[in-house]
Amino acid sequence: MIHVGIVGYGFAGRSFHAYLISLAKGLRLTAVATRDPERRATAAREWSIDTYETLTEMTQDDRIQLIILATPHHTHAAMAIEAMEAGKHVVVDKVMCMNAAQAKKMIAVSKRKKVMLSVFHNRRWDGGYLTVKKAIEGGLLGEPFFIETTVHRYRASRGWRANKADSGGLLYDWGAHLIDQAVQLIAARPRSVFCRGQKQVWPGDIEDHVTCTIQFMNGVEYNVEVSNIAHIKKPHWYVLGTKGALIKEGLDPQEKWMIQGNIEGAQEDPAHRARMVTELNGLHTEMIIDSVPGSWKSYYQNIADVLNDGKELAVKPEEVHTVMQILDAAKDSQETGEVVTI
Repeated sequence: MIHVGIVGYGFAGRSFHAYLISLAKGLRLTAVATRDPERRATAAREWSIDTYETLTEMTQDDRIQLIILATPHHTHAAMAIEAMEAGKHVVVDKVMCMNAAQAKKMIAVSKRKKVMLSVFHNRRWDGGYLTVKKAIEGGLLGEPFFIETTVHRYRASRGWRANKADSGGLLYDWGAHLIDQAVQLIAARPRSVFCRGQKQVWPGDIEDHVTCTIQFMNGVEYNVEVSNIAHIKKPHWYVLGTKGALIKEGLDPQEKWMIQGNIEGAQEDPAHRARMVTELNGLHTEMIIDSVPGSWKSYYQNIADVLNDGKELAVKPEEVHTVMQILDAAKDSQETGEVVTI
């Protein structure tokens, strides 16, 4: 049994991490650290656990073997390094950190201290992503050459997420998940990035709308778009291949059900199933395909299996270092207006 401490008990710490840990066999939530006294009281009441004010206090608890950082993005690198230097395994909520240099340093400390480091990319277990992955790997689309994935809504970012120094901007929030999915889907290294952000409506200094085009070494063009000012949404997935195409609406339904404490009951709106056109026996055939069920709880079950049984880590920090290289290039591209080679 691995004893776990969570640093940060806002929406992510409480609704995502604490809940999903409770579903993983081999993990036990033992403590929460937060500077907010009301949140400490809430955590103690909800889970019957100890609480601390700071990460430093938590690292002195010899019971704690794994520390999860559910804190603002700009704190991730320093906190992860402090926890690992204290001999603790670490899971960092996305985004991993603020740049690739920080990611490289975090990985180096992990190796030197011989502790596990992973990043909470739970959306590798989104149903939509898994459905697109299955369609591509099954050859139904031929060779994909253009992929677009979007998250559109009309609302302001809140709190520290609206501050670029703390959050990094839209690409460092939802965008980090979408770029991680791109790195996993495409069997080639990224070659270049062109990115443009727009500031139109909301307060704060992050973009209201950002589009990032990643060119991969094998020729695939991959567009990632996140908008907080979209009155009409684009499809979440749009894929073109040499033998077919796929379009899929709607985000993964697990978050809504997770907040209700019943993630295993998550059900997708049938209208959000993927529509695909493919070539079968020389004929163009249109079909609706059922989504592969998502499973966010698989992330922490993998962490438990790694630490208890020596299984392979699903989300490796070296993979996420590539995500950070793309984000660095996207930032440079926004500032210069030029295509940036990775």
